[in-house]
Amino acid sequence: MKKIFLYLLLMSITASVSGQTKRPLNPSDFYRYTDVTDPQVSADGKWVAYTVSTADTAKDKYTDDVWMVNWDGTQTVQLTSTQEEDESTPRFSPDNKYISFLSDRYAKEDDKNPQSQLWLMNRRGGEAKKITDTKNEIEDYVWSPDAKKILLVMKDEDFSDTSESEVRKPYEIDEYLFKRDIEGYADIRRTHLYLFDIETEELDTLTGGLWNESSPAFSPDGKEIAFVSNRTQEPDKNENTDIWIMPAQPNAMARQLTSWTGTEDQPEWSPDGKSIAYLQTTSNEKFTMYGHDGLMVISKDGGTPKFLSQSIDRPAINPRWSKDGKSIFILMEDDRQQIVGQFNIADGAMKKIADGERVFYNLELNEATGTWLTSIQTPQMPPELFALENGNTRRLTHIQDSFLAPLQPLKIEPFTSTSKDGTKVSGILYRPADAGNKKLPLILYIHGGPVGQDDYEYDLYRNILAANGYAVAAVNYRGSSGRGTNFIRAIYADWGDKEVMDIIGAADYLIAQGIADSSRMGIGGWSYGGILTDYTIATDTRFKAAASGAGSALQLSMYGVDEYVVQYEAELGPPWKNMEKWIQLSYPFFHADRIKTPTLFMASQKDFNVPAAGAEQMYQALRSLGIPTKLIIYPDQYHEITVPSYLKHRFESYLDWFGKYLK
Repeated sequence: MKKIFLYLLLMSITASVSGQTKRPLNPSDFYRYTDVTDPQVSADGKWVAYTVSTADTAKDKYTDDVWMVNWDGTQTVQLTSTQEEDESTPRFSPDNKYISFLSDRYAKEDDKNPQSQLWLMNRRGGEAKKITDTKNEIEDYVWSPDAKKILLVMKDEDFSDTSESEVRKPYEIDEYLFKRDIEGYADIRRTHLYLFDIETEELDTLTGGLWNESSPAFSPDGKEIAFVSNRTQEPDKNENTDIWIMPAQPNAMARQLTSWTGTEDQPEWSPDGKSIAYLQTTSNEKFTMYGHDGLMVISKDGGTPKFLSQSIDRPAINPRWSKDGKSIFILMEDDRQQIVGQFNIADGAMKKIADGERVFYNLELNEATGTWLTSIQTPQMPPELFALENGNTRRLTHIQDSFLAPLQPLKIEPFTSTSKDGTKVSGILYRPADAGNKKLPLILYIHGGPVGQDDYEYDLYRNILAANGYAVAAVNYRGSSGRGTNFIRAIYADWGDKEVMDIIGAADYLIAQGIADSSRMGIGGWSYGGILTDYTIATDTRFKAAASGAGSALQLSMYGVDEYVVQYEAELGPPWKNMEKWIQLSYPFFHADRIKTPTLFMASQKDFNVPAAGAEQMYQALRSLGIPTKLIIYPDQYHEITVPSYLKHRFESYLDWFGKYLK
């Protein structure tokens, strides 16, 4: 008995010490965070390949490597580990002999050909071999069913500067949509399909011309290819895409399979090769943001498509046929969840396969077993790979264990607030685990989009804020997805109205519940979250601090400056025809003198999505008005920041700014 008592006492002390060593999450943890993407199942169903992205602190960049885990989850193998280069997009050959991947190995040493190339690794062992040597950028690729050929999706070669000089030639522009984030000015290169023969290493051109092709898929017999293309007369004036089919051979004619005026994407052949499943936006406008994707099925010979998910009114993602071809499995957003659903082809009936307070990403069929590979996140767990078998999940990887080991868990829970017009709004609340019943300073951290949702994923950003002593709220304001088409379209041509009402309603609810201290409230966000931050502080002066990232307020000045001209002209009309509406939507700038909130503005120098001018204008306005403000510009970054030290700096700046005014 004494030994048992001493053992239990020792274990108690050990657990206590272990608990004391746990620490709050902090911005430096960006360097430790690991992302897991693009899982693929081998043809024999015994292995899973995936990409792991980690931060290289010395080089201040993220690097990607290819790993494998067996289907039992008992063996893990790192396949690539280069220091300077990235490897990504792993694929197993259908005959199970090879693993292929894209890599930019040696690209920096080869001035004539700096692009990533396709590599093959024999599964019996040996070094990987580079099998392509193209000057075109490979964006994606697909194996043929007989494993003899690979379909490459490649962008045209860049001939923009053929001179020896380091000074780039001037941009000469005549396109309607002349700038895009990351791509820059007037990148008129098109993306086409090419067929690469493994044995002969010959490359045949399948498509060309003035259009782009993407998302190719081989028919089960390998004789035909389905792909996506916008072949309207002026493709840069709309977001239309259709499904096309062509024989898998050079000089073949493509035929148009679908004709929706909105967007159609992700064609997937049925196992018998007679039908194609695909996604179609519920919006048929030139700009399709105010809708979501529905699940469709059509005969490969054409005809009227069947709208399988019509009765559900939720976004469909990642369609995959069952092994017997009688149903289609999808991922689906549903009010903070992202679930796995199954649609019966015969009657369109939908069944939930797996749901709950977690988020399923990726869905790949294990052909050998008829079960599924997926990745899962929860509010307390970053992405890990799982097998999904008869509705039950079985964990395959433990990549995040070392990341989570030293960290204190948070208290994370859903909530529902009511806006002043009676609208029910869903949210997620993050608090320190030891918060108890005491009131905390509140930060409303608003998601971008606007179409998208805050869900039960592992949210590194809100976790960092909450770990430092704040109640942090995610709010799925009107315009968010996961609640149906009408909920999305509620903000059409009426920005900063209902969304702000919903944000303020969430704040009032958390105050009434005794969670938030009404005298210490802050708000922040990135992209449309930054835009809504500007709208909110121009509406409600109770906020004591704000952090507006990649936002804009003088919307009138964004016309011709950002990449949204198609949306603007479709939704608002040109400024010279509807000036009153443009000025109305620019109210944070034209009423900047109403803002009393000390505000930190952030932007990326090369952002063409929401250009830095949006932050600069508001910074200048508050600076002129004498309101405490600060401007941070991240050099050489696009809309999404990708440099680890900049991500760390961004959240250190958040904590400094909110700490100054809320604590």
